[in-house]
Amino acid sequence: MKPKLLLHVCCATCGAYVLDLLKNNYEVTAYYYNPNIYPLEEYEKRFLEIQKYCQINKIPFVEEKPDQDAWFAKIKGFEQEPERGKRCWLCYEMRLAKTAEYAKNHSFEVFGTDLSISPHKDAKKLNEIGKHLAKLYSLKYLEADFKKRDGFKKAMAISRQNDFYRQDYCGCIYSLQNSRKNKAI
Repeated sequence: MKPKLLLHVCCATCGAYVLDLLKNNYEVTAYYYNPNIYPLEEYEKRFLEIQKYCQINKIPFVEEKPDQDAWFAKIKGFEQEPERGKRCWLCYEMRLAKTAEYAKNHSFEVFGTDLSISPHKDAKKLNEIGKHLAKLYSLKYLEADFKKRDGFKKAMAISRQNDFYRQDYCGCIYSLQNSRKNKAI
């Protein structure tokens, strides 16, 4: 019998490849918890696309309603941090902690995230946070850097095949502002 894995997913572009990769070895459920995503229209666009992908591919899917007030409280004082800095680490920790909590409360053996598929995400830091939370929740954490072995390239191919929406920022208001600044340059 395959171990039960709860995989935090951020969007269809990142999640599809990782879900497909893992479903051979795990009984995988997609878990959508992303209180960082701004604005609401962006949140809904990403949510609907990954939910549809999971329905089509018969992958169980859970949405945890976002608490943006809690997210802003968590990152308070780190708003001006650069991308991949402490603000992002706090965001990873919040989303992974909620994933671990849900996994523990719903009899999953393993939890993980698709975030390491992105070349813009710090896989080492994600894994460090995940392993720490695994100890706290008495779970296993799926340590991974999904962008390796052409993972990111394969994810982009799946994204193009499925005509997924490809956002040009991580998701939070601060990454959106940085994205707009970079476009203006």
